[in-house]
Amino acid sequence: MSNRLIRIKEVMDRTGLARSTVYKYISLGQFPHPIKLGTRAVAWVEREVEAWICESIERRDDKAL
Repeated sequence: MSNRLIRIKEVMDRTGLARSTVYKYISLGQFPHPIKLGTRAVAWVEREVEAWICESIERRDDKAL
């Protein structure tokens, strides 16, 4: 994984979450915060989003036990 930045569309594609859900999870402290690129643009660090996905899978697997 890299420090590549990804925009909201790719975050939504990778996680399967709606835009509003991404921002809801951020406000609840349950999703990585974006980096401001400008006054109207933000992006996420790819490896942080991938880590969130992996952690979600681990939580699911732990509950199954």
